[in-house]
Amino acid sequence: MKKLLTDYLNHLEIEKNRSQKTVENYDRYLKRFLNWAKVSGPTEISNDLVRNYRLYLNRVNPPLKKISQNYHLIALRNFLKYLAKRDIKTLTADKIELAKSGDRQIDFLENEEVERLLESARGGSLKALCDRALLELLFSTGLRVSELCSLNRDSVNLKRGEFAVRGKGDKTRVVFLSESAKKALQNYLSQRKDMDEALFVRDKRHVTSDTEENLRLTPRSIQRMVKHYAAKAGIVKNVHPHTLRHSFATDLLRNGADLRSVQAMLGHVNVTTTQIYTYITDTGLKEVHR
Repeated sequence: MKKLLTDYLNHLEIEKNRSQKTVENYDRYLKRFLNWAKVSGPTEISNDLVRNYRLYLNRVNPPLKKISQNYHLIALRNFLKYLAKRDIKTLTADKIELAKSGDRQIDFLENEEVERLLESARGGSLKALCDRALLELLFSTGLRVSELCSLNRDSVNLKRGEFAVRGKGDKTRVVFLSESAKKALQNYLSQRKDMDEALFVRDKRHVTSDTEENLRLTPRSIQRMVKHYAAKAGIVKNVHPHTLRHSFATDLLRNGADLRSVQAMLGHVNVTTTQIYTYITDTGLKEVHR
């Protein structure tokens, strides 16, 4: 089974061209199943085994959300599809049904809260300029935190106020900068003295070498930074980088943007993913209620 799992992960990376993060997630989900099931071969994977695995996922401590349980089942289902393509006898993938989950709850900031968050990152130091530019960029573009971390200085065209970013599924889209984001980035970059190619870097005083790996900001460090400024701004919501992405999408829809345009700007493959925001922004329903 270990050999088949390795072959499948290689298949995801090479034939399917999945991102490294996706491969890592599938590896974690499938290892969890194999460590629990303790099967010696694919023929031992049965309906009863999968049913008991679902009970295990539902009762594990700490508890898993339904969407997390489904991620585990999706990984297993796709693994079984791969085995079937190789004519390896096992449980058919269509036997696995996903659990029904409730509507996804979207956390976003109101305009006044966004303004307070941005204003909380004030100051003339390099760190303050970096943090302000980073927050402005997150809200202005709706970038995922991983996409923001991968940006280089030469990626962003400040003159045009737009740039291309490679997102999930290795798909490229164009994102646009607001005037305030452009100004914040210009202020930050004008004070940079290092030669690192990364758009956002840590203070050199806090690293041990000048390697790119040490200087480029990580998703975790950005998460901590966003939480710090949310607390400083007196925002009681659980704010993280993705909250600004939700706020970006909500702001667009509230101000008349059509769903397809928002889908393109967020980089969603399927418009149904973008539709999670519509219940927040349905002004038609508000008029009916009035």
